[in-house]
Amino acid sequence: MFKIGERIRAARQDKGLTQKQFAGILNVPANTLSQWETGRHEPPVEMIRQIAIALECDANYLLGFAD
Repeated sequence: MFKIGERIRAARQDKGLTQKQFAGILNVPANTLSQWETGRHEPPVEMIRQIAIALECDANYLLGFAD
């Protein structure tokens, strides 16, 4: 089953970024990013767009519509 948090984590790691570094780029607390990546919460739609831009990946990938 698709989980957005797993895809965010994978894309972040592919860029060589730590959670702390990436949270700083997104201007969110590191624990918020951690909650997204572990599936405790999902990022809002606008944040998904920002994540895709920051990681230079397709939002459709993050949302599970593309591989």
